[in-house]
This record gives sequence, C-alpha cells and structure tokens, in this order.
Amino acid sequence: RMSPAEMRGSVFDAVLADWTPDPLVYIAAAIASLFYLRGWWILHQRLPDRFGPGRLVAFMTGQAALLLAIGSPLDAFADLLLQAHMAQHWLLMMVAPPLLWLGSPQIAILRGLPSSWRKEGLGPFLAWPPLQKLGRFLGHPVTAWVFFVVASWAWHAPALYELALSSETWHQVEHLFFLSGALLFWWPVVQPWPSHPVWPRWALIPYLVLAAVQNTILAAVFAFSSRLFYPHYSTVPRVLDLSPLDDQRAAGAFLWVASALVLLPAASLLVVKALGSRTLHTPATVRPPVVVGPGSDALRWRVLGPLLRSRVFRKVLQFGCFGVAVAIILDGWWGPQRMSASNLAGVVPWTYWRGMVVVGLLVAGSLFCMACPFTLPRGLAKRLLGERFEWPRALRNKWPAIALLVLYFALVEGLEVWSSPWGTAWLVFGYFAAAFTVDGIFSGASFCKYLCPAGQFQFALASASPLEVQALDAATCQRCRTKDCLRGNETTSGCPTELLLPTKKGNWDCTLCMDCVRACPEDNIGLVPVAPGLDLVPDPVRSSLGRLSQRLDVAALALLLTLGAFANAASMAEPVVRFGDRIAESVGSLALTTGFATAFSMTVIPAALVAACAWTGGLLGRVPGRRREIAIRFSLSLLPLGFAMWLAHYALHLYAGFRSVAPAGFRAARDLGVLGPGAADFSLSMAQGGSASVARWEVALLGLGLLLSLYIAWRIARADRPRTRDALGLFLPWAALDTLLYALGVWIFTQPMLMRGTLL
Repeated sequence: RMSPAEMRGSVFDAVLADWTPDPLVYIAAAIASLFYLRGWWILHQRLPDRFGPGRLVAFMTGQAALLLAIGSPLDAFADLLLQAHMAQHWLLMMVAPPLLWLGSPQIAILRGLPSSWRKEGLGPFLAWPPLQKLGRFLGHPVTAWVFFVVASWAWHAPALYELALSSETWHQVEHLFFLSGALLFWWPVVQPWPSHPVWPRWALIPYLVLAAVQNTILAAVFAFSSRLFYPHYSTVPRVLDLSPLDDQRAAGAFLWVASALVLLPAASLLVVKALGSRTLHTPATVRPPVVVGPGSDALRWRVLGPLLRSRVFRKVLQFGCFGVAVAIILDGWWGPQRMSASNLAGVVPWTYWRGMVVVGLLVAGSLFCMACPFTLPRGLAKRLLGERFEWPRALRNKWPAIALLVLYFALVEGLEVWSSPWGTAWLVFGYFAAAFTVDGIFSGASFCKYLCPAGQFQFALASASPLEVQALDAATCQRCRTKDCLRGNETTSGCPTELLLPTKKGNWDCTLCMDCVRACPEDNIGLVPVAPGLDLVPDPVRSSLGRLSQRLDVAALALLLTLGAFANAASMAEPVVRFGDRIAESVGSLALTTGFATAFSMTVIPAALVAACAWTGGLLGRVPGRRREIAIRFSLSLLPLGFAMWLAHYALHLYAGFRSVAPAGFRAARDLGVLGPGAADFSLSMAQGGSASVARWEVALLGLGLLLSLYIAWRIARADRPRTRDALGLFLPWAALDTLLYALGVWIFTQPMLMRGTLL
C-alpha cells in the first residue's frame, strides 16, 4: 500500500506522462514569431529608436508566457488544482498581453509579411470601414474595461467554469475570452505605436485602479469563502497536500497578489508619465508657496478653529487622556490578570490607543501629541527639578529614540506585555516617570524630541498626513524680527521642539501644541492642507533637522518604522506564531526567541535590504560614490507604505475590538464601586468580531501606500538624475523593495490574526 505522499507523487508523474503538447499551438507561435522577427529587423534598420532590442525581448517574452499558459503541463494540472488554473488565467490576462503589446506586434508582423499578402490580401480588409469602426469601438477604454471585467467574472462563475472543465472545446473558448479581453484591456494602457490614444494618459490611472479593485473583490471571494465553488476539484486526485477548500483559498490569494503586482506598478508608472517632465525637473530645494483658499485653513473654521487655538481645549484633552491613563494603571495593577481582554490595561492601549493614533495621523497628523497626558505635568516637573541642564549635544539626534523603539518592540513581543495587564500598567507608569524626570531636568521638550518612542512614531508617519502647521505668508515672516513662534513672548511660550516656522518643512518634531499659533503677533500661521508624502521629495534645510539627505538617524528611523510595521503585523499572523513556537521549543525560551527575532527584523534586515538597494541603484543609475546619500533619501520614500501598513493593521484591531472596552469598563466600574452589582452586564462576547470582512480594505490601503511610495521614489530619482535611463536605474531597486513589502503585507492580511485586546 502506498503512503499519501507516494500517491500524490504517482498522480503527479501520471499527469506529466499523459500530457502531450498541442502541435498547432507551437506552429502558430512559431509562425507569428517568424513574421515578427522579419518585420522587427526591417523596422530596426529604419527606426532603431522605436524598434530597439527591448521590443523584441518584450514580444518574445509575451509569447513564452502564452505558451507556458496553454502549451505546457500547467494546462494539464489545471484540471487537478485551482491554483494551476488561476496561474493560467494570470498568465493569459496579466502577463502575456502587455508584453505582446509592448513589442508593437501589429506593425511589425504586418511589415514581416510578404508584400503581396500585405497589399492584396490584408490591406483592403484592414482598410474596410466597418472593420475600422468595430476596431475603434472594441479599443475604446470603456468597452475594453467592461469586456475584461465581464469575462473575468462570468467565466469564474461556477456554471461556466465547470462547463469549461468538462469540455476541452469550452475550455479553449474560456481561454479565448480571457486572452481577447485582456488584449483589449491592455491596448489603451500600453498604446502600442503607431496607434493614438482615445483618453489622456491620466484617465487610465483610475482605469487601472478600478480594475485592481474589482480583481481584489473577485480574489477575496475565493480567499475567504468557506464554501467550495467548484465541486469538480473534490472528485479528482490530490496533487498537493491541500484540501479542495484550501486549494481554493490559495488560488484566491495568488490571484489577489499576482494581479496587484502587475496592475498597481502599471498605474504608478502612468502617474509618473502624467505629471510631465516640467514637474519632475523642479529643483529639489524649491518648495512651492503655500496657497490657502477660503476655508482651507482649519484654524479659521468657525467651531474647530477656536478649539484648536485654545489652550484650555488642549488641557481638557490632556486631562481626559490623563484620567484614562490612571484608570489603565489602577485596573492593570489590581484588576483581573488571567484574561487581559477583561482588563482596561489589556484593551485600551493595545486596541484603542494604537488604532486611534494611526487614524488621527491619517486625518490631521500628531493629534495624540496634542492630547498627550505625559506632557501635562511638564510645568510642575520643571519647577520641582529646576530645568538645570541642556540636552547633551552628542544626543541631539534620533538615535536614542531609535534604540528605545527597538527595545520597546522587542520587550513587548518577547515578554508579551500586551497579554499582561500588570506589565502594561507598569509600562504606562514608567512612561510618566521618564517624561516627568527628563522634562524636569532638561530644558525644552527634550523627552518629546529626542526620547519618546510614541512621539517619533508620530513625527515620522505624520509625513503622510494631509494637514501641516505652516507660515501662511513668507513676506510677513521675513519682516518679523522677534521670531515669537520660536522664542515665545510674555504671554505664550514658543515652540518646545525649537521649530522656526519660516524654515519648518513637514510634520517632523511638530507636536501640534499650537504654541506658535498663539505666539505669532501677525496671526500668520495656519493648519493647512498639503499633498501627503510629497514633502519627502525636496531636500531643503529644515528647521531643527537640517538636510534630510545628511541625516542617517532620520533614515534609520524611517526604515525602523516601515519594516517594523510589517514585522509587528507578521508577529500576530497564525503561521508566524506557530513557527515561532517551534523555534522557541528548540531554544527553550519563547521570550528570548521572540524578542531577538523582533529586534533582528527591525534592524539587521532593513539595513541589509537598504544597502543592497543603494548599491544596485547606484550601479544602474550610474551614481558613483553617493550610496550613503542614496540610501538615506530613498529610505524616506518607504514611509507612506509603512504608514499604510500600520493604518491597515491597527485599524483592523480597532474595528474588530471596538466593543471590547464596554465589558472591561463596566467590570472595572463595578470593582471600584462606581456601579452597583445590579448594573447592566455587558457580555464579553461583545468583543468578538470578524477580520475577513475588512481584509479587502486593508489590501486597498496598502496598495495606496505602495503607489505613493513608488511615486515619491520616482520623483527623488528623477530630481537626482535628469536622464530617464539613469533615473530608472536608480529607481528600480527601490520599486522592487516596495513591491516585495506589498506582497508580504497582502500575505499577512490573508492569514488568521491574533487579535490582541479582544477575545478573538
């Protein structure tokens, strides 16, 4: 009797033995290649710039992808594995068509035909008005997009899909629909020469993004469904050690990731082209002037503006957060310990605070710095401890905060502080003690600027915020001699993190305290809208930071937070947790294993990846001797992708555990005697919720982060290297890193997650 593994191997061998290539497929491919080669050679002699070796390579690679899809053993395995069938569809719809069109085959093949065939046979037919009218209709972007989407959804419907599996003829018809629909879809995107576009190039950006969205929905249907759509796969021998349902989910995940890796980079390249060369060649040191239209400045809004300006409003926010922090500490010390989801210290910091911080960053920047309770006793600390020292000059950088961030993540993961209310309470208490001591001994806001891990998290990721505190009129700032926004005056203190508004760029080191707004005698400061992330492109001298291209510590912080987003999310994915448990069993210490793995993934791995990208980009972009600067500049371009990962991950926890605070809060109130024993009982089951329903939104957010990171990286490359070829060489390694991280993020989102702070 054979073991299951031997049986699967036998089935695998039998499929390979029974498969025979269809000679017609290879004959047709050979004929098309022959005519294309002849035409390409003729055109290459006459138009070498338009028909270079790249077009030949693209067309031949497209032919190879087509043969791999329908003329290889992959076609035979499609009857046994849905994953193989999805790989076929991906090759037919996402790989072969754009590569074929990049070769401009319509003109090359025509030129490669014998002249008599071209003039007397195809010529009159192609010039036939009804045929040209039909071609214009089919080639219109709307028609092409609708045909592509309808073909995708219709042939994945169970009835038609099972029909294709049961009949070889219908299987070929299915592939014909996929290939023809994809050829139509990619025609306006590639726009092979000498055709003319119907839409402007920028209009094809939503064209591709919408295609990616519908593909995400289709793939998610397969990836998250608990029902088997195609009964055929439950009746065939198993080639892999997967159930039919697991095979279906894996096929959905493959379709999701693989298609996005084609559609999203294509959209990002169109973004770059649509901007035009004049925008791309703007000098890196020039910052566009602030243009504030009516109602754009949030500080001028009727209700919100006075609140944001008010010192009392900020104190109300701080006292409210201080009260929550005290409740966390008390419940963490004396509340129930065995089930963290029933304790405020297990719910509020790990579900609410983290989720609301990233949502606040998305809306307006460092809102939680404005409401930070740790700075509330700063004035008392300075009076008691004397504020006797300046912060050491050698430590006026981000390295101390980076070290604390690594230590924080390593200890939180290694000691599983998130599952220990007692440990969480001491963490919050220690934060208060550290802020009080440092702010009392040293002048200014030294704790916020140089030490606070949460502050550095918000400063760096606020680069993706749509709002920024800025000086409204440069001429007014030039006339100013007192610099009250920095130094303060008799009524209001100046900026605690030493930011001079005329030279402040971005949200780095800005705590949204609004002290500068209250100090400015000209009312020349606003909270105005900005393009998220684009502040990372120019490299001017920034107040308190200097040039970012010279700040290795700032780049290290950006890398730490970007790779940390993926490491933090991966540490909660079920396969990673199981793998870590197995490693911990062999090592003998779960805390040591998890802590070391966290620190390694946030330090050594980012450093190695960036070094490889900087070396490769310097080589391809022909930028000798500047790899340190390249590494720094392009590391910053990763921040939007990192922010998108934090946002998608923490927003999921906030969504899934949003009701977790109700049972924990009522339990704590009863324990403290605030509520009597007869008060309403909120069941802990209220904390339960699903994450599968929001996975598609997580991937969509991550995709937007990918596009923004790719765009920023391209802008940096183009500003540095005016020649397109050199800029592309400088850009490609970082685009590959962005894409790799995106694929990792999609994989993480498709895994079951450990929902900390809830009962999930």
